[in-house]
Amino acid sequence: MAKVNIAKLPIVKVKLCSHLKGVEPGELDQCLLRKIEGKGQLHHCAADAYEAMDAAANAEGIDLSPTSPADTYRSLAVQEYGFFQRYTDKPKNKKLMKQKPRIYKGKAWYLKKGMAPLAVPGTSNHNLGIAIDISNAAEPKRLEWLAKNAVSFGFSWEVLPSEPWHLRYVAGDDIPERVKAWKESKQA
Repeated sequence: MAKVNIAKLPIVKVKLCSHLKGVEPGELDQCLLRKIEGKGQLHHCAADAYEAMDAAANAEGIDLSPTSPADTYRSLAVQEYGFFQRYTDKPKNKKLMKQKPRIYKGKAWYLKKGMAPLAVPGTSNHNLGIAIDISNAAEPKRLEWLAKNAVSFGFSWEVLPSEPWHLRYVAGDDIPERVKAWKESKQA
């Protein structure tokens, strides 16, 4: 098995589905979302692409699933909750003061020691229902499969090399051929 160079995974610019133009991140109408695998929700275009990718991965003995329901679509309230758990506006030591803060609601917020970063509420692709964190994505066999296949389903990475599990749907209204084929096979 070839080792995947995480730093060289493709990062493709996001094209938003026309349904997402002008919507408030984290405040998507339920009609734009669809449940996936019983674990969370995605925007329906991203959900189709994810389910097609998951079916193809399963056919090759690879299991894809979200790390948790909160690692698919996140409402603004869920994103804020996670953000406030991980960041502080009152840093207690000089080390925190040296980091570049994230600005939210006009205040500087500093990442607490030992916490993983999280996007400012309203700026995450999770808030648009187009991002998904894949459980155990850095596992070599799973990552190799994703590296070879994710783009053909309309997915790309966003934050590398630090988050190889974080994929987002980038194809917008241009439904990838593999997703079209999967949808047609379901209708047959």
